[in-house]
Amino acid sequence: MHALELEIIGAGKSFGDFRALDAVSLHIKAGTIHALLGENGAGKSTLVKGLVGYSPLDQGMIMADRREVDIRGARVPNALGIGMVYQHFTLAPNLSVAENLLLARGRMPWRIHWQQERAALQEFMQTMPFRLDLERAISGLSAGEKQKLEILKQLYLRRRFLILDEPTSVLTPQEADEVLGLMRELTRQQQLTVLMITHKFHEVTAYADDVTVLRKGCLVGSCAVADTTPAQLAHWMMGQARVETAAVARPPVPPQAAVGLQVDQLLVHNDRGVIAVNGLSLQVRHGEIVGLAGISGNGQKELVESLLGQRRRLSGSIRIDDADYHASRAEMRQQRVFALPEEPLRNACIASMSVAENMALRAFDVAPFKRRGWLSWCLDRSAMRRRAQALITAFNVKPPLPERAIGTLSGGNVQRAVLARELGDATAAAVNVLIVANPVFGLDFASVADIHARLLQARSLGAAVLLVSEDLDELLELSDRILVMTDGCIVHSTDAANADRTALGRWMAGHHEHCAPASQLETA
Repeated sequence: MHALELEIIGAGKSFGDFRALDAVSLHIKAGTIHALLGENGAGKSTLVKGLVGYSPLDQGMIMADRREVDIRGARVPNALGIGMVYQHFTLAPNLSVAENLLLARGRMPWRIHWQQERAALQEFMQTMPFRLDLERAISGLSAGEKQKLEILKQLYLRRRFLILDEPTSVLTPQEADEVLGLMRELTRQQQLTVLMITHKFHEVTAYADDVTVLRKGCLVGSCAVADTTPAQLAHWMMGQARVETAAVARPPVPPQAAVGLQVDQLLVHNDRGVIAVNGLSLQVRHGEIVGLAGISGNGQKELVESLLGQRRRLSGSIRIDDADYHASRAEMRQQRVFALPEEPLRNACIASMSVAENMALRAFDVAPFKRRGWLSWCLDRSAMRRRAQALITAFNVKPPLPERAIGTLSGGNVQRAVLARELGDATAAAVNVLIVANPVFGLDFASVADIHARLLQARSLGAAVLLVSEDLDELLELSDRILVMTDGCIVHSTDAANADRTALGRWMAGHHEHCAPASQLETA
């Protein structure tokens, strides 16, 4: 098996009057990692969907190993060995890791010899730099673990050409190095060619051989990575210098600032009935961002779900401004607790409902959305639409259509819509506690800068912000303090200004003897 060479010549695609892709050409050499950059809406997804047959191109030619191929469905890409790891997961949630790997093969025998299959899967796992328990249910995996499984699926199918859509968005630096290091090793061995969609310049410079940039459906530039710079790439992508997080006043947290969120000895099970949050304690003061770091699968998901009332806690207490808090919808509204959870399309939205309806989910049963009708209370959909239109404009949600189903929006715009709902009235009196989990998953620079600026604004207005993220760069940039979570409890605490990346990585990897007492950590 050898790596596949792919050349795209004059690719074009239209959706009605909208030209999503216009005369785009690029050459992806066999045995290389080729980075594809561009803001949301640049045409990246349209191009790769054409390569995998999901949405055939209207115009242009595709050459595979210097032979023209007609890709109008999944059959030809599968035969060529072209596979894709999508930004959104394509896993069967009620099945196990082993079952998902076998399901990826497509055709299955009427009878599965599980002993033989498990032995083969275990042997396959031994060759991978990261491993998953074959018996674990997908519903119990974190986002980072699901991303790993998506990559494992394609490697298990022995693909010759792999398209990675934001492959490291939910991975820690160590995990990202493992994944991309494996990709580089396989390409150097001429076993694989990789087309990598990313927004992280350091991934391009560290791992890619060539880079292509799209903007508004057109090819802006393509060259060897060695022949360009991050500044040049940013200029190609945006037509200007790289967008940085908007400057927001950031005074130090007063030592006497009141505690907004306090968690004491929290105990929470995961979906398999195993303890995921193990006696965890933490505090977040008003006007402070506390960053929670950790390798995916160490209880962060269960912690956030418990704080948001999506998962029952076994024991322990949660207090908001020293008042008991059980994360009911009424309490969240009364105590002004807001959230941007991980995977908001699944955890914070109803995909089939409109943007306007989703933006009203927090307050659909109170004025101005609830009003008295002829016989009973009813929804004021005009008020919902007006409010949604104002939030869409303020938070730059695209397309600016309140009636559009939120599930049809891009990932970045879903994030913006949820953030608009949660922070639409971002005044000191409106946001008391803000709980955020991986808020910029797979987003472009402009979206990242906007969301980060809004988190800093909430902090400056006195909110107590808990930021759960698997991106150390994000935590170091935004946090006042950083806590490390391993095996379900807090094992390390440090001021962000004095944090050492290497030390944080060691704590995240579990290089400790036991969970430190909460009192010791709070004063560390």
